[in-house]
Amino acid sequence: MRILHTSDWHLGKNLDGTKNSRLEEQEKFLLEFAEIVEKNDIDMIIIAGDIYDNGNPPAKAEKLFYETLKKVSAQGQRAVLIIAGNHDNPERLIAAAPLASEHGIVMLGTPKSMVEAGRYGSFEVAASGEGWVEIHLKGEKVVIAALPYPSEKRLSEVFVEKESDEDRKKSYSEKIGELFQKLSENYREDTINIAASHIYVIGSDRSDSERQIEIGGSLAVEPSALPQKAQYIALGHLHRPQRVKGTTLKAYYAGSPIQYSKSEVGYVKSMYMVDVKAGSEAVVEEVYLSNYKPIEIWKCKSIEEGVEMCKENSDRDIWVYLEVETDEYISQEYIKQMHDYKKDIVEIVPKIRGLDEEEEHTYNVGEKSIGELFKEFYYVQRGVEPAEEIMELFSELAYEAESDERVVEEE
Repeated sequence: MRILHTSDWHLGKNLDGTKNSRLEEQEKFLLEFAEIVEKNDIDMIIIAGDIYDNGNPPAKAEKLFYETLKKVSAQGQRAVLIIAGNHDNPERLIAAAPLASEHGIVMLGTPKSMVEAGRYGSFEVAASGEGWVEIHLKGEKVVIAALPYPSEKRLSEVFVEKESDEDRKKSYSEKIGELFQKLSENYREDTINIAASHIYVIGSDRSDSERQIEIGGSLAVEPSALPQKAQYIALGHLHRPQRVKGTTLKAYYAGSPIQYSKSEVGYVKSMYMVDVKAGSEAVVEEVYLSNYKPIEIWKCKSIEEGVEMCKENSDRDIWVYLEVETDEYISQEYIKQMHDYKKDIVEIVPKIRGLDEEEEHTYNVGEKSIGELFKEFYYVQRGVEPAEEIMELFSELAYEAESDERVVEEE
């Protein structure tokens, strides 16, 4: 059986929290994705979470998702397994599950999700339970232990009926390990044994575009907690494609298909194609993706050099982060010039000579008003003075905060 593992599409996501939409690039990826599926005669697709960037995706993002699923499922000839990630709304994601099943699409939203047995397109879900499914497809039997994003709350719901005081003291990683061990009991010698999850495994490389609060710390999983009998483990959550360190298991993060921050510039995006049969070791191949609109970081020695680079690269379809060494802040005239030449500049950061990073962000609070401090901070961060409406909004918020403080003091 040939499986294609992908994840972290983040449909609807903008670039680094700006207003720069990535939907055009995401549409190009989905077209290439469908071509890869057909070209390589894929039997099963696993999408390991974070289909969307948030729980309320734009209509175009949802349309792209459903159109792509319909295309790659080939009217139910191909199995597609989807689990929810931490960015997805589980209920919304699986709302179309009853209709999707006709096209061979299996969806799981939470660790307690259970799909119904029966026909799914041209294949059969022969058996299932909470967090696992057995699929019979093209003469092969596949058992998948599926663990959609297990927040602490969702994980507690799995253990709530039998949790003792001793169980409550167990770490997040230990609970994940117990759950995987239980799900692994459904593996057999005559089945292809796969796992799919959306978690952070300790030791894996991450980037700036993942939600830092959701990875590391108490929500980190030890490599030893992964299902030891799985022939392949399809993971989502981290945006760098990689094999999990600290284990001999074939556990991989597919990564995101697009560069979602400047921290992702240094490596190629990809997916994993897995050839596997019962009782044999999986053969894993990395399938590289195109860079639909590259991110570049330009470091210029002067304002004039920055303007010239924008002019020379005006016709290139790229995102630009521009750092400019200068003796003074960049004037609005130069900022406008740069943007006129190069429309897709994400940010312009002035690097003032003679100041280290700490000094650049240090202000004498005692000698300046809060409005002046904000204006100066905004200038250092953005390279331009804040617009009048931004200053007005800041003044309103500052006034409200000051009023609230006075009320608290009076109480």
